[in-house]
Amino acid sequence: MIAMLFQSAPSSTTIGAIAAAIFFLLFLGVAYVAFRALKKTVKMAVRLAIVGAILVIAALGSASLWYFSSGGTQKQKPPAERRR
Repeated sequence: MIAMLFQSAPSSTTIGAIAAAIFFLLFLGVAYVAFRALKKTVKMAVRLAIVGAILVIAALGSASLWYFSSGGTQKQKPPAERRR
């Protein structure tokens, strides 16, 4: 338990992956609710098209969140030159 207190903070890639997973799970829930809500009013093909569109948006959004949060390494500044 104490060892967890002294560990370093998670990297931005880890935080981005967690945010992407939460984003995808949120939209997965929205797709499920939409599928159930449209059960009696719309044909199966239209329901699947709507759910498919929601899942594509979720996949693209979570992939872009993960990609942009990882961002690579920051540029290192050159060392300061001391001239006398």
